Amino acid sequence: MKTFDRQYEWKAVTLLSLGFGLVGLDRWIISPLLPAIIKDLNLNYQDAGDIFGVLGILWGIFAIATGKLSDKFGHRKILIPAIIFFSLLSGVSGMAGGLVSLILIRGLMGATEGAFCPASFAATAAAAKPARRGLMQGIQQSGFPLFGLALGPIIATQLLRVVPSWRQVFWIVAIPGIIVGILLFFVLREPGELNPENTETNHSGAGSNWLQIFKTRNIVICMMLLFCSMACIFVLSGMVPLYLENYIHLNPQQMGFVMSAIGFGGFVGQFALPGLSDILGRKKVVIVSFVFAAIFVWIFSGITSNTTYLFISLFIVSLCCLGNIGLITGPIAAESAPIGLVASAIGLIVGAGEIFGGGVAPFIGGYIAKNFGIQNVLYLALFGVAAGALISFWLKETAPAIVEKNK
Repeated sequence: MKTFDRQYEWKAVTLLSLGFGLVGLDRWIISPLLPAIIKDLNLNYQDAGDIFGVLGILWGIFAIATGKLSDKFGHRKILIPAIIFFSLLSGVSGMAGGLVSLILIRGLMGATEGAFCPASFAATAAAAKPARRGLMQGIQQSGFPLFGLALGPIIATQLLRVVPSWRQVFWIVAIPGIIVGILLFFVLREPGELNPENTETNHSGAGSNWLQIFKTRNIVICMMLLFCSMACIFVLSGMVPLYLENYIHLNPQQMGFVMSAIGFGGFVGQFALPGLSDILGRKKVVIVSFVFAAIFVWIFSGITSNTTYLFISLFIVSLCCLGNIGLITGPIAAESAPIGLVASAIGLIVGAGEIFGGGVAPFIGGYIAKNFGIQNVLYLALFGVAAGALISFWLKETAPAIVEKNK
């Protein structure tokens, strides 16, 4: 019998973390560049919301479709082409000449990033030992906020000081993804080659009934919870740079500092909360996190110009929201999915969350900002996490240690 391969676990999780971190960087590097892009391409708040919305909707659609394909044909055939193509498309974003071309490029990028997402989560679940699956999936997903939302604003605003325009920034951040894609080609294995302890992730879903997913209560609840979390954090990530510069009147470097709180908070939350849930239970951690997120969105909305207080409140909101996203799409989804349909279940959850939370919510946020003032988008974020706190009471506990204890 094969023994558990811990060396492969850490190699795979490290590369998949870097890959998902670059998904975050390529997706969100545009946010701190928006003030410059809007000025250069003569766009408005609604246009900004549309750019994020189209990417989110296509991300969601392709996450659902390719999650199923990943279960059937294997993770490598989805992951490696996806990371190469979304990296190239990120660079091409710098060639956009107007709104239509920028939306088209970012939409295609969203499709390839959506393809990478569920397959990478399922690959991490397959590589991880079950007792630390929450921690491993949390570590993998923590790359997204660290690269995209913590380092991204700092990288973007500092590069703007040394490159001719925002266009060159996109090409610079595209290069690492191609390198990680090549490394994944040599390292990543398929679930059937892996650990005997992970029987629930080592079965092919080719013959499984995909509709079984909808009969699982937790999967449906997770879809709604992801929408709530994304409606908060993705609206904040997309629109708060404009709020901070145009309403609070911070300069670009101050804005970059405050916005980095979303990334640093999300980085801590996405490995701390799933790891904590291995011990305390998934459901309890989700509920408490939604409550704290709602409290600190409200606090953030009342702060005027103190960058330290803005950073701290946004840090806590992101820790709770992105931590919950990691928990919902990672261990809860993997543990709730029918055998052989892990990537399919993750893809469905991520897809639904992206279409509504990452797609529709930014459209709504752009409409609110354009017609009622940029400051009022914060109420949309608050509504999302408040609704999540209520819905999460219907979750069924899945943490192996807690389930075994309650038998």
